[in-house]
Amino acid sequence: MMTGISKKPLVVYYSSTSNNTARFVEKLDCNSIRIPIKLSKEISVSEEYILITPTYSGGHGTTGAVPKQVIHFLNKLANRQKCIGVIASGNTNFGNSFALAGDVISKKLHVPYLYKFELLGTTEDVNNVNKIIADAGEDNDWRL
Repeated sequence: MMTGISKKPLVVYYSSTSNNTARFVEKLDCNSIRIPIKLSKEISVSEEYILITPTYSGGHGTTGAVPKQVIHFLNKLANRQKCIGVIASGNTNFGNSFALAGDVISKKLHVPYLYKFELLGTTEDVNNVNKIIADAGEDNDWRL
């Protein structure tokens, strides 16, 4: 039973200077916070969020798949505890390592791996992720 207006979860994302992930997130219908590129800057999240991250991996297994900035952000217990799911991007040229950061984070945090997309994503990817975000605001039964 709905008892009021649903609230979409926040999106926390990391994007390098290429801004591929940032350009993807800008197309989403959500509130978002960017994880800083400089490791010396820290952010804390006080509400539930979905994490969107690129994958840094060229076929070397899980080593280096998660950007250091994302690891730094998730090293804070409060930030880890508020994560309700992960979405990852990657490059299909890397075969089995495509969007591997999502697998790594999902297993480490015990949260669902909600979606993966290539590079900047397509219009279909944006629509799919918007639906995931909206559904997360409605019902959290999809959590592990």
